[in-house]
Amino acid sequence: MPDLRIALPSEGALATAANELLRDAGMRVNRSSSRTYTARIPSVDGVEVLFQRASDITSLIDRGVAHIGIVGLDQFEEEHDEDGDGIILISDLKFGGSDLVFAVPDDWSRVHAIEDLARKAKEIEKGGRILRIATKYPRLVGRYLAQHGVNYEPVSAKGGLEARPEIGDADLIADITATGTTFRQNRLRRLDDPPVLRSSAVLIGNLKSLDRDDAGLEPLRQILERLESRVAGQGYQWVIANIEGESAEAVASRVNSDPRYSGLQGPTIGQVFSKSGGSWFSVQVVVPKTDLILAIDYMRQLGASGITVNEPAYVFETPCAAYAELRRKLGRPLPRNGSVNA
Repeated sequence: MPDLRIALPSEGALATAANELLRDAGMRVNRSSSRTYTARIPSVDGVEVLFQRASDITSLIDRGVAHIGIVGLDQFEEEHDEDGDGIILISDLKFGGSDLVFAVPDDWSRVHAIEDLARKAKEIEKGGRILRIATKYPRLVGRYLAQHGVNYEPVSAKGGLEARPEIGDADLIADITATGTTFRQNRLRRLDDPPVLRSSAVLIGNLKSLDRDDAGLEPLRQILERLESRVAGQGYQWVIANIEGESAEAVASRVNSDPRYSGLQGPTIGQVFSKSGGSWFSVQVVVPKTDLILAIDYMRQLGASGITVNEPAYVFETPCAAYAELRRKLGRPLPRNGSVNA
């Protein structure tokens, strides 16, 4: 058996996005063809990739067939063995965002929230039957409805759910959606309440099979370092601007006057040998992507010119939070300097 097995979805949007993230994080998956179910990651020694249906990955991790895997949080929460103590959520990969919600027929004009659905369920019971909900998530949906006192009958379904109310197989559905477009196309609308679950792609692992020494954990450490820093990098922009000033210290002081736009720890300042004379300095800061325009406006207020923007490929934290948390769960926290190679 290889040092580390990672299970990846074999098809669909999650599979495409997972492979893109690994590639962008410097871990291209070397798969000989779409018909093969194993592959390698050449940049990380000792790692074997298993391609499986997304719906099977949580079970494979539960049983220790693979050590780690990428799944949707919805699948993990619905399918993992709650009586076991081996499977854990390691890291949120922040792609594939979607919501688990209830969608009711458009003509249910008086049903907009879970309280309305509870009243509707009681009305249906008075007619001699139980509210029927088609879903692939009976565990999550059942818990949520129990908390709100809604009695219902689950309708199991493997394929698309949207047609079930129209053909009379269910009264409503509970399903994952990103945009709600398919709901609207089938004359359904989601309830106004917050979702039952906000889902995204996550990395999960089997804690028992990962209980090994530092050398045995090294492939996983490399994967977590690359993934975490790549995901973090996608949330930032690198702003470079030229600012005139008396000295590097004086320019830094001006930039630091608003900590929101002065970088993760502060600006990097370097002298510019200006072609037109004057005392100019190159200022580099990393800011959240959501603050980009505000950061540009701030630089302009400081008299900046020649502003350029790039996206950092990686933003490494010290230590890698996911790896540090994993070691804590294993009972072997990182040394104080955050490195296992010190």
